Amino acid sequence: MCQLLGMNCNVPTDICFSFTGFRARGGLTDHHRDGWGIAFFEGRGVRVFLDPQSSVESPVADLVRNYPIRSLNVIAHIRKATQGETRLDNTHPFQRELWGQYWIFAHNGNLFGYDPVLHGRFLPVGSTDSERAFCHILQSLANRFPEQAPSATQLHSALRELAIEIGQYGEFNFLLSNGERLYAHCSSRLAYIIRQAPFSTAHLSDQDVSVDFDQLTTPEDRVAVIATLPLTDNEVWSIMPPGTLLSFCHGCPEELGDTTTLAFSGQSLTR
Repeated sequence: MCQLLGMNCNVPTDICFSFTGFRARGGLTDHHRDGWGIAFFEGRGVRVFLDPQSSVESPVADLVRNYPIRSLNVIAHIRKATQGETRLDNTHPFQRELWGQYWIFAHNGNLFGYDPVLHGRFLPVGSTDSERAFCHILQSLANRFPEQAPSATQLHSALRELAIEIGQYGEFNFLLSNGERLYAHCSSRLAYIIRQAPFSTAHLSDQDVSVDFDQLTTPEDRVAVIATLPLTDNEVWSIMPPGTLLSFCHGCPEELGDTTTLAFSGQSLTR
C-alpha cells in the first residue's frame, strides 16, 4: 500500500517535521521503495520534487527535509508499485492545469480493469492507473464546467460523484489540490489531525523526533495534516470513515453539504 501525506494551513507552514516521519516509511520503517514525490503550492505556482529512488535513499528527500518551504497546501506520496514500472513518469504526485490553475494529485490503491476513454488535453504520460484516474477526473470536470471553475459546493459534489464512479474499480484513496483547497478521499484508510491553539509537543511514530509546536506557532495558526496512517504516537488523530470525501480549507474541513461518498469500500477491500 502506498503512503499519502497532505497538509492544508491558514498561514504558510513548512512540513519538515511531518516529512521526517513520512520519509522513513519509504524503506526504513515500511517497504515502500518504488519512488516518492512532494508538491508545494506557492501562490499560483507549484514546486514539485520527484524521485524514483526510495525516499530513505534519495538525496532529493534530504533537500526537502532540511529546506523549510512554507506553503498553504502540500501533497506527498511514497510509492509501492502495483501498476506501471518504477520510473520517473510513474512517480506521484501528478500535475496538470485546469481553469488556469495547477492541480496536484496522488493516489493510494489499485484499480482493476480501469481503462477510461481519454482524449484531448488530459492524457497520461506514464502507465499507472493513478495517472489515468487523475486525467479522467480533470477531463470530466472540464466537460461539466467548460467555461470557468465551479463553486466550492459544486466542485465538491462533482468530485464526490467521480470518487463513487472510479471507486467501483478498486481501492481509491486520494489527495487532490488546486492550491485553494485540499480534497481527501478515503476508500479504505486515511487519517487527519487539526493542530491549533493550545499547541503541544508531538512525537513521531517512525522516528525518535519531537517538536514543541507552541514554540513555533502563533495562537491564530491552524494546520491540518492528512496521512494514510497517523504520523505521531502521542496525539489523537481522526480516522476517516471509508467512503468519505473531505475538503480542507484554511486548516480545517469545510462544511459543504454531505461529505460522504458511498460505502463501496467493502468491494475495494475484498478484491
